[in-house]
Amino acid sequence: MKASIINIGNSQGIILPSAILKKLNIVSKDEVDIYIDNNAIVIKPKPRMGWKKLFALATETSNSEGDLFEGLANKFDEEEWKWQQ
Repeated sequence: MKASIINIGNSQGIILPSAILKKLNIVSKDEVDIYIDNNAIVIKPKPRMGWKKLFALATETSNSEGDLFEGLANKFDEEEWKWQQ
């Protein structure tokens, strides 16, 4: 995929195709890391992008009064725990 450098005010930039942004789950105003690696410009999404929005959504739809770990047993829970009486 090719793109051209364009003038943006006193700076220059590039327009990123929406398909690329969608694939990386990047939306307008998100922060990204930009750096040079082996003579190439690399743009990476910041870790945990959107976690605040997802956390707010999860807490709105869940019942915080209940046991959040109910039904999440695993093999270790079932076989490895040795309860003392």
